[in-house]
Amino acid sequence: MGGKSPVTANDEQRVALAALAGARDRGEADRARAVLLTLLGWTSPRIAEAFGVREDTVRPWRSDFGRGGVEALKASIAPGHCR
Repeated sequence: MGGKSPVTANDEQRVALAALAGARDRGEADRARAVLLTLLGWTSPRIAEAFGVREDTVRPWRSDFGRGGVEALKASIAPGHCR
């Protein structure tokens, strides 16, 4: 499967993605950077190679953003987990 991703972002979302890309949480930062690269035209295989992950890891990041915006890329604590 190839081609251009349907993921889009408005200016506000791009600013929020850039901020999240600098997050302390590496997972959040990687997900935000992957979406930013998607917006620049990078494919899932290329992003996966750059991040050292599998393609099927990248696709859900992009889908999550498409469905829930920047908030969907943020780490969540499982219910009942204590810090």
